[in-house]
Amino acid sequence: MSFESAMHPTVTARNLEFAFGDGAARRVVLRDVSLDIAPGEIVILTGPSGSGKTTLLTLVGALRKMQGGSLRVLDRDLASADEEARRALRREIGYIFQLHNLLPFISARENVALAFGEESTFPHAERLRRADTMLHEVGLGARCHDLPASLSGGQKQRVAIARALVHQPRLMLADEPTASLDKQSGHDAVGLLRQLARDRGCPILLVTHDARILDVADRIVHFEDGVIVEPVAA
Repeated sequence: MSFESAMHPTVTARNLEFAFGDGAARRVVLRDVSLDIAPGEIVILTGPSGSGKTTLLTLVGALRKMQGGSLRVLDRDLASADEEARRALRREIGYIFQLHNLLPFISARENVALAFGEESTFPHAERLRRADTMLHEVGLGARCHDLPASLSGGQKQRVAIARALVHQPRLMLADEPTASLDKQSGHDAVGLLRQLARDRGCPILLVTHDARILDVADRIVHFEDGVIVEPVAA
């Protein structure tokens, strides 16, 4: 797929800088990072642990306050955003993490319905209906009443994907989503995420060490010591 520069980006980062600690303990983890992500594009971030991939993901996801540079996500300027503005943006983003983060004492459908949050205007019955529909889309329609303990690792990650997509986000962020899965389950999960997100025109920014899933990317961006060193065409 070709993404023309004229297309209005979903994410625009320019000269991002970020560091942890102060004084002698200060450690720079992002250095002059610039990156655009287009609507519908799948971008995978690779690189060794500590190279800045997850830090960039958390900045794009408004999970961490910016320090330097500029960043626009879904037409919001995050450099000047306060916590309330970041919270509002987070409601438009879907998140998938290495650990499924499913509550063990409620069913798959109830876990998915949690994505709507307490501020949702949908009544509980409608949230469950939409959760059931999304679980059907990820191939788990028959398991919607099951507790997480009765699901395989791949099925749990499908529930996590359903939870990330059920509120129709405009951007998907994924941090090591296949780390705990075998090769086939991991590839199936990412392929499913790609299909469902693209059906909605939703771009994906994905951090991984898993070379087995790189073929799903439109673009691979490699980090070393907080710097983008090797953008690779997939």
